[in-house]
Formats: sequence, C-alpha cells, structure tokens
Amino acid sequence: MQIDKELDARGLNCPLPLMKAKKVLAEMQSGQVLRVAATDSGSVHDFLVYTKKAGHEMLEQQNVGKDYIHVIRRA
Repeated sequence: MQIDKELDARGLNCPLPLMKAKKVLAEMQSGQVLRVAATDSGSVHDFLVYTKKAGHEMLEQQNVGKDYIHVIRRA
C-alpha cells in the first residue's frame, strides 16, 4: 500500500491528533492515503467515528507498542 503523507501525532492528547489529521486530509487529493501515528488511546475511537462521518475510508488501525497507527484513504 502506498502512503502519500505521514503525520506524527505522538505525544498529543485528544482532540489534537484528529484535528491535525483533518487539516492534512483537507490538503490531500481524493484517493490519497494518510498514515497517522498517535499515542492517545482515544484516537482509535475518534478516527473511526470521524472517517465514517466524513466519508473517508479507514484502511487499517493497529497498535504497535505504545503507538496507534491509523491509515486513511481520503474520500
């Protein structure tokens, strides 16, 4: 899978990881893929709800050590 942009949101607390991701997604083209690394466990739920509501596609969510990785395809 090709990742077009990456966002390091580690160390940020809710809602900052999602707010930063929204800004990056707004600058991306439809179909491009964003990978977000966060350490806030609340980001798992936040990103799922946001992507569904905004029409983006959640391609992958995984926990890697202390990181929560979200891979999103822009609508």
